[in-house]
Amino acid sequence: MKPKIQPTNREVRMADDEFIVSKTNTKGVITYVNRTFMRISGYSEPELMNIQHNIIRHPDMPRGAFRLLWNTLRENREFFGYVKNMCKDGGYYWVFANVTPDIDERGQLRGFYSVRRQPTQKAIETIVPIYRKMCEIEQQAGPKEGPNRSIAYLESVLTDANISYQDFVLSLDH
Repeated sequence: MKPKIQPTNREVRMADDEFIVSKTNTKGVITYVNRTFMRISGYSEPELMNIQHNIIRHPDMPRGAFRLLWNTLRENREFFGYVKNMCKDGGYYWVFANVTPDIDERGQLRGFYSVRRQPTQKAIETIVPIYRKMCEIEQQAGPKEGPNRSIAYLESVLTDANISYQDFVLSLDH
């Protein structure tokens, strides 16, 4: 069970040449973490292993963003996105995540790899108001309909900008 942690305003930043790496099974249960993940999140390896990856989910993250991630992965496609995670002590850290399906030699899904790096400040400043609005929509719509409605909002923003989700997120760090 995920411990109840009170978020703080303490930001943790990775160095530009650091990467957080983790691996999960098909259900999102952590099976591998690197030292950078442990240092940044504040969790030890035993605290992370065999635990749902959402242990680091920050309440500022819209559920729709994670639904979009899972929908993309279910199609055996890689996912790119910006994620605000929460540290064990309530601090937070932003990442630019690349999540890829781990397919074995028989074509069977074994789990997922995730490699994350420090995003640019410009990317964070661009995504924060979008995520804030998605969270507002989710709160108004409730837990059942909220994620779908927040994804619809995101899709409308992208349609208005005439850009795909992947092109949008990949453009923010350049």
